[in-house]
Amino acid sequence: MGSEWPRYLFEDCMDAIIDYRGKTPKKTDSGIPLITAKIIKNGAIQQVNEFIAEENYDSWMRRGIPKSGDVVLTTEAPLGEVAQLDDRKVALAQRVITLRGKKGFLDNTFLKYLLISSDVQHQLDGRGTGTTVKGIKQSELRKLELPIPKYETQKNIAHVLVSLDDKIELNRQTNQTLEQMAQALFKSWFVDFDPVIDNALAAGNPIPEELQARAQRRQQQLAKPDHQPLPDDVRQLFPSEFEETEELGWVPRGWEVKSFKELSSKISKGTTPRKSDLHGVIDPLDTFFLKVRDISSDGYILKGELDKIPKSISLGVLKRSVLKTNDILVSIAGTIGRVAVVDSDLNGSNCNQALAFIRLLGVDEMLHIARLNLQSERVQNEIFSKVVQGVQANFSLTQLGEINIILPPGCVLSQFNEEVKAYSDKKYICSNEVRVLTKLRDT
Repeated sequence: MGSEWPRYLFEDCMDAIIDYRGKTPKKTDSGIPLITAKIIKNGAIQQVNEFIAEENYDSWMRRGIPKSGDVVLTTEAPLGEVAQLDDRKVALAQRVITLRGKKGFLDNTFLKYLLISSDVQHQLDGRGTGTTVKGIKQSELRKLELPIPKYETQKNIAHVLVSLDDKIELNRQTNQTLEQMAQALFKSWFVDFDPVIDNALAAGNPIPEELQARAQRRQQQLAKPDHQPLPDDVRQLFPSEFEETEELGWVPRGWEVKSFKELSSKISKGTTPRKSDLHGVIDPLDTFFLKVRDISSDGYILKGELDKIPKSISLGVLKRSVLKTNDILVSIAGTIGRVAVVDSDLNGSNCNQALAFIRLLGVDEMLHIARLNLQSERVQNEIFSKVVQGVQANFSLTQLGEINIILPPGCVLSQFNEEVKAYSDKKYICSNEVRVLTKLRDT
């Protein structure tokens, strides 16, 4: 159908092309949100963390003021990321062009999806220049050809695609809520030791000086009328005293401190195939190959954009980095400290050398507490404190294995797993739905 639509020059389809390249605004800690190229990703604008002052807005945006519904396109580092503006007042940074389709001829929402399409992305790549960083000049951008159906058809197509995107976003938000619930439970039980402090207070047992601040906060929480205490049968699983350890200070009495080396059957990292390994290979590209950029900052593997490599390469050259279901991935080079779990869909995939993987002993019991420890503030701070800076920052496998975590008795761990598994199962269902909907939308 799309191949039968008439094609028009890009510049003939626009009412506005607002280009701010060549200028750098003075940034502030608050004010008007600044949309930069690095936060335009996967068809949306990510969290804004840079701003310009309100009083500088008019002078900075004198080339044109963006409107709600306008489409933004990154022109370099990276090239070709697309999103649509909402009704917030925003400023545009370098390497971001704002586009407005010709009224009554090109619907802006349809334009967004058109720019994401493989046809237009291929044209962007073909007209881009640069070796280290690829970018596109506005003169070349204007020469793109856009396949455009009748305006009413555009509106109908855009409506269907937006509906799919809305459902995808709802599922992602649901997953974020479920993850926050799991992290809150982990923090309460294994960082703040709330149930142990409750028991110690009830029994009149002494609380170590280092934990007094936590105990005071806990007493304030217990006094609130809307506080919901742990059921007695769960609270009784926890001790009422603390003991000091050399590795992690005060911990609940009877709990253990173990390193990841002790808890794992394998800690290794991936391998990147050489070009000579790939030369002449005719196998189908059917094995996923994971990199740091495939792991989101909130711990999800972005499956929609995974590269693939020939299966024969995976089983040969990359044999040491064949991943298994429930392996925990940790980024150890470049962007360090990202954590994700390999699900069953990625069993047998590979990863590159910037990703380490931990294969746990007793994975069914240990998976949730190990992952949440790795994502915790304490462990993340430990990782960053030991990072070796150089051409590329890195964290070693030895250092990863030396990270210690607190392990409760089996009865506490079983209760924790039971509660967190409920969140995890719902997340898996939502994630699968996102993948199906994404594939449907892209098709």
